[in-house]
Amino acid sequence: MATYAIGDIQGCFDSFTRLLDRCSFDPAQDQLWLVGDLVNRGPRSLETLRFVRGLGAAAITVLGNHDLSLLMAAEGFGKRGKGDTFEDILDAPDRDELLDWLRHQRLCHVEGSYCLVHAGLLPQWTARKARKLAAEVEAALRGPGWRELMANMWGSEPAAWQDGLKGWPRLRVIINAMTRMRFCSPKGVMDFRVKGEVAKAPKGTMPWFDVPERRSADTVLITGHWSALGLKIMPNLLAIDSGCLWGGPLTAIRLEDRTIFQVDCSTEEIRAW
Repeated sequence: MATYAIGDIQGCFDSFTRLLDRCSFDPAQDQLWLVGDLVNRGPRSLETLRFVRGLGAAAITVLGNHDLSLLMAAEGFGKRGKGDTFEDILDAPDRDELLDWLRHQRLCHVEGSYCLVHAGLLPQWTARKARKLAAEVEAALRGPGWRELMANMWGSEPAAWQDGLKGWPRLRVIINAMTRMRFCSPKGVMDFRVKGEVAKAPKGTMPWFDVPERRSADTVLITGHWSALGLKIMPNLLAIDSGCLWGGPLTAIRLEDRTIFQVDCSTEEIRAW
């Protein structure tokens, strides 16, 4: 049995299936850990969502910002981007089943010495604390009032965590940290103005994983989200969004021995961006 963590797919279904072949992935005995952003911007979001759903227990996926954007758009909330490509899902005959499956996925998965999360963790959070906070969001997503969460999820404030936060602001901070964060201050104040390279960090901020004495440093975090960062492998960080949509490869890493597998993004997928 092997466990393969795979970076942001974003509807690049051709690259995804070629990568699975490169890994010799066998759903009968292996498992996929997907860092989120299954959909959007690539040309085949519908096929991607159907395929991952069909893998059942052979795939564990956490939610990314584009996955949440799809759920919001389906309910008429949020802002649509010019490059959005999930209309095929919204128009599909099985859209309700697919969206219901998606909103029942995790925000953060902790197993053994690993934590799988789309963007990152605030420096105040241990992996165990993050898992408990993720469960609060998951309960709201899966509950009867989940559309209220969609209506109140958008926005970048509050920008920092406080234990006393309640209601929608509390859930919004958790979601933003785990699905959107790249830079934050040493005290964990998030900055969403810059999406690019580390060298462009806003004044007073740094990559979330470089914050001194962050409390999740004793856990191996597996993340995506930050294509400009590229593939970054550290003892306690596997950042595996290598920018397939931007012409980079799609990356998988076998957790048991850290062997890296990659395929080039197809021409169709690059042009779709």
